[in-house]
Amino acid sequence: MTETKSKAAKIREFLFLNLGILLMAVGIYFFKAPNGFATGGVSGIAVILANVFPTFGQAFYMLIINIVLLGVGVIFLGKECTVLTFYCSITLSLENMLFEILLPLSAPLTAQPLLELVYAVLLTGIGSAIIFKCHASSGGTDIIALILKKHTDMNVGTALLCADLLIAATTFINFNGGEYISFAPTTGLFSLIGLFAKVFVVDDIIDSINLCKAFTIITTKPEEIDKYITEKMHRGATVYDARGAFTGDGRTVIMTVCRRSEAIKLRKTIKDIDPHAFMIITKTSEILGKGFRDNLN
Repeated sequence: MTETKSKAAKIREFLFLNLGILLMAVGIYFFKAPNGFATGGVSGIAVILANVFPTFGQAFYMLIINIVLLGVGVIFLGKECTVLTFYCSITLSLENMLFEILLPLSAPLTAQPLLELVYAVLLTGIGSAIIFKCHASSGGTDIIALILKKHTDMNVGTALLCADLLIAATTFINFNGGEYISFAPTTGLFSLIGLFAKVFVVDDIIDSINLCKAFTIITTKPEEIDKYITEKMHRGATVYDARGAFTGDGRTVIMTVCRRSEAIKLRKTIKDIDPHAFMIITKTSEILGKGFRDNLN
């Protein structure tokens, strides 16, 4: 049973990972690249290089840069993370190449750069957050962000900002296909806004994905509730005795944490077992320990 669940979990994570890659590919090809937005990452470098050296498309540059930077990941991130990152970066590059063949673009989709920036930030930000959640990255400067996150106290958003700020700043310069150089404040400002927005989107999405519910339950029927938590939910709990300040009556307090998807069922079950139970339910996205996250994730 455990092995079956493990396989199912791996399949779900793989599908989740590919969803993140697809969202990033759509955001990059349809919204970032046509407008020259470089909000960081390999896609940002590729957009700049495609502008300077238009002989090759941004997908080609993404592929080459990712292959080079993956070597850094092997040293600092370990084999498993690097293998996943390699898969993500290659798949992302191939999906962009496929879009170039099947749906060639010669201009932005709309004449509204701000609207396209919003979609570029949302799609790539959500995609990046999903990939980070699967303990991988899309390659390039995201590898640097993962290294900073793993070896410092930085969160993902701050690490991304440090890795990508210089790339976004270079979009103030328009290389015009290598023919001449001009100042491009509009694209540069859009790129900087996009980078800062992406940082917040990635952090918020990761927090939302990691969101759990912490229960503090005061009850006179601790055995039944404890049995449900440990045997049905397969969660741990902390149980201790307490006394009401107003009545002086003895009560039992149970503390436990569960996933957001489990919280509604747990709350209903507690009320069914003990209609007079007092519950304090709080949201938290920082839970470290067995069954949740270790301190490196």
